[in-house]
Amino acid sequence: MACVDLCRLAGMPPVGVLAELMNDDGTVMRGPELAAFGERQKLQHISIAELIAYRQVRDKLIERAGEFPVETEIGTLSGYAFLTPFDQVYHMAFVYGHIGDGKNVLTRLHRANIISDVFGGAKPIHHALGRFKAEGRGVLILLRDGTAGVPIVAISKLGKTPSDEARTRQWRAIGLGAQILKDLGVNSIRLLTSSHGITYVGISGFGIEIVGTEPVEG
Repeated sequence: MACVDLCRLAGMPPVGVLAELMNDDGTVMRGPELAAFGERQKLQHISIAELIAYRQVRDKLIERAGEFPVETEIGTLSGYAFLTPFDQVYHMAFVYGHIGDGKNVLTRLHRANIISDVFGGAKPIHHALGRFKAEGRGVLILLRDGTAGVPIVAISKLGKTPSDEARTRQWRAIGLGAQILKDLGVNSIRLLTSSHGITYVGISGFGIEIVGTEPVEG
C-alpha cells in the first residue's frame, strides 16, 4: 500500500516495487541504517508513519456507514456509524439538537472502555449528556480500538513498536475524531475532557478549532 500511496501522491500510475536494502552481512537495513544509506546516496526518504500522518491530515479516511435514532435520558439523539480503511469496527457519533453553523459546539471525544463504561457507570458520558441538555446541542464521539476496552499497550503484541502505538492512539483520539466532526459539519468545539484524559493538541491540524475546554466528571 505504501508503494501505491507514493505513486498516487506523485501523480503516477499506482504501480510500484517493494524491496528491502541489505547490509553487507546479509541482514536487513533498519531505521538508522536506512537513514545513513539515504544520506550517503543523496536519496530522499520517508517513513511509513510519515506517509500515514500525511494522508490522515489531507485525506478523508472515514465513511459514514449508517444513521439511526438513539433514545437516551435527555431525549432522542441522532446516531451515526463510521468505518475507516484501517479496521472493521464501527466508530459512532451521537448528536443532540442541531449542529447549526458548526461553531462552538460542545463536544466529548470518548474512547470506549468496557470496564469503565459498563462497570463504572459511564460517568463522563452521562455528565456530557447533561451538559448537552443544558446547552441545547452537543456531540458525543465514541472512538473504539479493535477490541473496545483492551488497553492500548496490547497492540504491541501484534508486533508494533511503541512509536506506532502512540501514533495509533493519537490518530484514534485526534485525527479520527476530527474527521467525524468535519463530516457532521462541525468546525470549532468546546471540548469536554476528563482531568486524566488526553491533551488534544494538534487537532487544529485536522481542521477543527478548540475554542475552549471544560472538565467532565469521571
